[in-house]
Amino acid sequence: MPMKGGDSDEYREIDRWDRGVGWIAHPGETMQRASHALVGDDGGLWVVDPVDAPDVDGLLSEFGDVAGVVVGLDRHKRDAGALARRHDASVYVPQWMTGVAREIDAPIERFGGELADSGFEAFRIRDSDIPPWQEIGLYHPEDGTLVVPEAVGTVSYFCAPGERLGVHPMLRPMPPRRALSGFDPERVLVGHGAGVSTDAGAALRDALDNARSNLPGAYGRALRELLS
Repeated sequence: MPMKGGDSDEYREIDRWDRGVGWIAHPGETMQRASHALVGDDGGLWVVDPVDAPDVDGLLSEFGDVAGVVVGLDRHKRDAGALARRHDASVYVPQWMTGVAREIDAPIERFGGELADSGFEAFRIRDSDIPPWQEIGLYHPEDGTLVVPEAVGTVSYFCAPGERLGVHPMLRPMPPRRALSGFDPERVLVGHGAGVSTDAGAALRDALDNARSNLPGAYGRALRELLS
């Protein structure tokens, strides 16, 4: 199983609800890079950290016209530029995020505490040099949708046995409690793996509270999978 990509041209749909949908472009890859499209209060469709796939435009068209493409993590430039150009849209990058805009071949818009008129609040999850990491979260208070591009995920190498949602392996010793513990979302959408839509608030609290105590199990599982 490759870390990224693969031979399949088919995507796997994830996380569908009435105001959005997600997909994994290469279902067989180890990293399970997830992309999402969210309907904003402005009626536009906001695409977050997309990995392109054949026929994904048909999926997006079910929810409306693309208003913008968002980069939520400095390492998640992915196919943001290509998708934005195809839909005659801009790529939205947080005002404080560095080293991203110059690497994207598409019009750039900067945003602060709100993502344009989408109704999604934007907040800083992490901005550090060691390890290099710039990540922003998105939250819609009325819809209860929380988007976390990297700090938590559901893919197996994020999670200790028994966890539905796990803190990124690099962050387990210092989980992002200050950034994320104030939310009680209806759903958590993540950048790696399918999201959590049942008892999502409890899954998030458990992930943050038990990140350190479950560290041996998470690292052991990741090591076993790496060696298998």
